[in-house]
Amino acid sequence: MPLKSDITVDASKFDRKLADKGTEEFNEKLIKIWKDGPRWYEVGAPAYRKLRWEGKTPLAKPVVLPEGINGTIPSRDAGREIPYRVFKPAGGISKGIHLHIHGGGWVLQSEAYQDPYLKYMADHYELTVFSVGYRLAPEDPWPAGGEDCYDAAEWLVKNGKEQFGGELMFTGGESAGGHLACLVALHLLEKIPEFAFKGLLLHFGCFDLSGFLPMVEHHEKALVIDYDVMWKYIEALLPNTTIEQRRHPSISPFFADIRGKKLPPALFTCGSEDPLLDDTVFMGAKWQAWGNEGIVKIYNGAPHGFIGYPPGSIPAVQEGLDDTVEFVKARIPQ
Repeated sequence: MPLKSDITVDASKFDRKLADKGTEEFNEKLIKIWKDGPRWYEVGAPAYRKLRWEGKTPLAKPVVLPEGINGTIPSRDAGREIPYRVFKPAGGISKGIHLHIHGGGWVLQSEAYQDPYLKYMADHYELTVFSVGYRLAPEDPWPAGGEDCYDAAEWLVKNGKEQFGGELMFTGGESAGGHLACLVALHLLEKIPEFAFKGLLLHFGCFDLSGFLPMVEHHEKALVIDYDVMWKYIEALLPNTTIEQRRHPSISPFFADIRGKKLPPALFTCGSEDPLLDDTVFMGAKWQAWGNEGIVKIYNGAPHGFIGYPPGSIPAVQEGLDDTVEFVKARIPQ
């Protein structure tokens, strides 16, 4: 028998010749849209947030749904509250809680920016979706945002059942939110070892903040994010830090020693045209290598942030949504 590799990869998921033609056209439109608009660091984070909320950036104006419920929870700092936005399943019956952590490069967006997506998750997962409004850089650099996410997770472990009628079961997020959700899981593993997530939803996360994995530098198209944008995000989040400091596992989960640890099942998703592709592939492989359940799904041709685009934009959007629903429902006790 010929020698076989112990690690196999489906190369068709990365082959540009096999990408959906409609997706390629969608990507070209995105490139033009992002090229024509200002970058956040050119106008400043506060001004850019205002422009985005008003629909004056390449992204559409956020849709606000009446079903969303705003609230606050205590933080570790006396007198400071952490905002959140909650969606409950349309049927009224929730089987637990999903802690959602939004993306935006640790600099942009908030818990109020993704109502249709939050409602979709609540209705299809049959979970209460709790989106945390963590502090943003550059006004509040690391570890401020991470601490808010840790505080929210700990609060939900202790108070979720009383406040929302169910236990914390899942956490996840997109891009920066995927990074923070991964850190939340590792944090709770140490802080509350008797607690265990049912699963993690880690969508196109950045898991190495020390200088980026090769795809960020090799990606030749400015498709939603590129090297310059990512570097500005990191500089805003981690000012006055060295590369070695950024490699600390409390910042870059890729460097966490997970040997012998029982990690939650994790779904890693990423488009093949995402500069953060290496992060997903390598982190997913590391998850599996130490005996944990890590499912890695690659969507050929899809750009960064694909799962947040309107269903029907490209096939990968609904495929990704369907995969997350299947992953979640398989892990909810019946």
